[in-house]
Amino acid sequence: MFAKIFHKHGISSHSKKPKKNDSGGSLMSANLNPRLTVHYGIPATASILACDLIQRLVAVGTLDGRIKVIGGEYVEALLVSPKHIPFKNLEFLQNQGFLVSVSNENEIQVWDLGQRQVASSIKWESNITAFKAIHGTSYMYLGDEHGMVYVLKYDADQRKLTNLPYYVPRNVIAEEAGISSPNHPSVVGVLPQPCSQGNRVLIAYVNGLIVIWDVSDDKVVLVRGNKHLQLQGETASGSPENKNLEVSDCVSESDKVEKEISSLCWASNDGSILAVGYADGDIMFWAVPTATSKNNQQASKSHKNVVKLQLSSGEKRLPVIVLHWSENQSHSARGCKIFFYGGDQIGFKETLTILDLEWPSGIESLKCVSHVDITPNGSFADMVLFPTVGEMENGGSLLFVLTNPGQLLVYDDACLAAFNSQDEKKPCASSGQYVMPIPIVAPCMTMSKLSLVDRDGEFSKALSKIVSTAKLKAPHTPIRSSKKWPLTGGIPSRLPEAADYEVERVYMAGYQDGSVRMWDATYPALSLIFVLGAEIYGKVPGIDIAGASAPVSALEICSFTQSVAIGNECGMVCLFKLTGTSNEMSFNIVTETEKKVHTLHQADGPQCMALFSLFSSPVCLLQSTEFGNRLAVGFKCGRVAMLDVGTSSVLFITDSLSRSNCSVSSLAMISFTDTNTLINNSKESTSMSLNDGEKGLVFIMTRDAYLAVLDGRTGHMVSSQSIPQKKESSAISMYILGKSFLLWIRKVEPKSETAAQVAYLGQRSKSLLILLCFEDALHLHSLKSVIKGTCDSIREVNLKQCCWTSAIKIDDKECGLVLLCRTGIIEIRSLTKLEVMGQCSLMTILRWNFTANMEKMACSSNRGQIVLVRVFPHFFSL
Repeated sequence: MFAKIFHKHGISSHSKKPKKNDSGGSLMSANLNPRLTVHYGIPATASILACDLIQRLVAVGTLDGRIKVIGGEYVEALLVSPKHIPFKNLEFLQNQGFLVSVSNENEIQVWDLGQRQVASSIKWESNITAFKAIHGTSYMYLGDEHGMVYVLKYDADQRKLTNLPYYVPRNVIAEEAGISSPNHPSVVGVLPQPCSQGNRVLIAYVNGLIVIWDVSDDKVVLVRGNKHLQLQGETASGSPENKNLEVSDCVSESDKVEKEISSLCWASNDGSILAVGYADGDIMFWAVPTATSKNNQQASKSHKNVVKLQLSSGEKRLPVIVLHWSENQSHSARGCKIFFYGGDQIGFKETLTILDLEWPSGIESLKCVSHVDITPNGSFADMVLFPTVGEMENGGSLLFVLTNPGQLLVYDDACLAAFNSQDEKKPCASSGQYVMPIPIVAPCMTMSKLSLVDRDGEFSKALSKIVSTAKLKAPHTPIRSSKKWPLTGGIPSRLPEAADYEVERVYMAGYQDGSVRMWDATYPALSLIFVLGAEIYGKVPGIDIAGASAPVSALEICSFTQSVAIGNECGMVCLFKLTGTSNEMSFNIVTETEKKVHTLHQADGPQCMALFSLFSSPVCLLQSTEFGNRLAVGFKCGRVAMLDVGTSSVLFITDSLSRSNCSVSSLAMISFTDTNTLINNSKESTSMSLNDGEKGLVFIMTRDAYLAVLDGRTGHMVSSQSIPQKKESSAISMYILGKSFLLWIRKVEPKSETAAQVAYLGQRSKSLLILLCFEDALHLHSLKSVIKGTCDSIREVNLKQCCWTSAIKIDDKECGLVLLCRTGIIEIRSLTKLEVMGQCSLMTILRWNFTANMEKMACSSNRGQIVLVRVFPHFFSL
């Protein structure tokens, strides 16, 4: 139909492009490379909304060129434009899988949601002032600052956005409206008229001029403007007593001067009534002829054609910047609901207003039945209406309100009705704020950890069963109310209900209230698995454990034992068995001087096995051995404890390793078959050798660059030294390297400990290296020299303000080191040569600046996945 309309003349009689400043622009190449990143929550710079009514999606555009697309249960995507500029228009091509954005630099981009990338783009030469996609088609209207209206089309097969030769000639509009063509006002709104089969479009100009253009016949059907206002006697309609609201068909002489249009929308299903918001705070309802009306011009002149609605009697009022409508199903009479922002007196509290209007016998009988005022939580940004469907179908609408910074609120009809009955306008129970599955500020996150799980192991099978069962029983919803999240669109990466689903990665976060949460992070849409609360071990019958709810400061997970260790700021370490069965079990409380055993009945799922409270210094680090039978604990006071997990006992506790009592910054433990070969000729090992059983060494580095090597069973000192540096710099991390691999990258669940040790190190122990990472430098040493206490340097490189590192496996033969700097730069370096292999910045990939303490909650897996957390007031993103 639209193809016939726009191409019926080939190039229509008005298809010659105007010469100066009226060009439709030229095509740009679409070789853009936007990135897709996991991003839970709404970006703090969110400024504009759009919705796909059929595919049930909402898009949020930001001031820095990002678009967050939200669908059903945790279906999210973040589209990032190459340019860091705001969007002034954002609209879906309904039910087609495409989203169209218009930037402040007048670049039109068509996003392919399936591919999550820009499919095509055009750079428009003039300033775009109005944009509207024609519902259910791939055609779009575009209005510009020169009063021109063009038609664009997106061809999905060719992935090409083109400017069609058809346009609405401004000289014809100027002649009909009686205005000077050189001074033609800019277009502020373009609305296809309902029930016209695409033949008519309403065009609004900034000076108050309203025109209906017949696309098929290339002619003006109607002209309305301030000079067309009919002077009527005052017949003010009734309005609610508690609202300073005037509804009348009395139009004063002041209304006949130019009134700047700031927003508009249809207010009827057949396109017979148009609601227009003005910059002076007024709203006018215009009666316009429909496509089925006979003798349009005569019919429109025989009735009153406009009614004015004024919210406040103040001289200076806010412009009506957003205006939407929905059909009113609550009354048998003709009417609608109007949703708008603005119109209040300047200086008064700003509100979002919903009016329930009726006009039983025509627009001249328009009256306000009820109203609702909503005070946004934060500064207002935008709103959209979403018709309710499915199980919520009742003929109403959902109201999505976007506020800053980064809050998306949802209101249904029941909620809005509750507002109307409240004396104080407080949020109602049926409203909800869009929230993500990972809380950051409520409660406050203190640290996090990302870990791989062997998909063929028993731990993965147990977690997969829990995830699948939880998904079937009680799907999580990102809305804090009894209602389901209203959006259902989007395709999840993979359904956890699948029979062959396997958990491959988990994300854990510790919180200020002492709780720990674990999610399945196999795919970008995270699913909650466990919540470990301090109450599990904080309320042992008859025993008060002080400090059990202290903020979490360290986490460790062991796939082999299916357990988690939690350290907190009061020096406590709690051990949980994650996949226990319901029975009575021993709960051990271990202090520096005694051990008490209690019998507790614990349900299926996470079970607390032991709690260690050795001293009050905060726990900095937790590091388990390969098979989880031992756990090394590093404290802020510089001491280290070695725990035997199986017997819930303490193997040894060191004195402070640092002369200045600096905190432990890094721990590493290795076990091998020929340890004595390594420690031979060590300056402190002439009278000792490692005990029988599991042989190993513990490498400990403190913040002040003090490096100690201990016997892993007894805690005896093998060697110790301060690492010489060109200038004083805090130690960050430490990695033990094999000939071409990181030792801990080979962590799996082997069939036997003996086989694991052979595969783990074998005879490569003599060629091991140790990499020491500082804020301003990287030092590479042979492991043998460190054990001997000589610490011969193999290679050193300088850094700039490094604050966090992570070793990753690039491929089967090569590993790399990721470094995050306080400048926001991210580097990837070779682990052996320490040379830069790649570089980018947080601003480039995430549009983030580095913030204080960001490194404390950064974590990664050794496969290259990195999690960064950035906290805003009332907003977070991941």
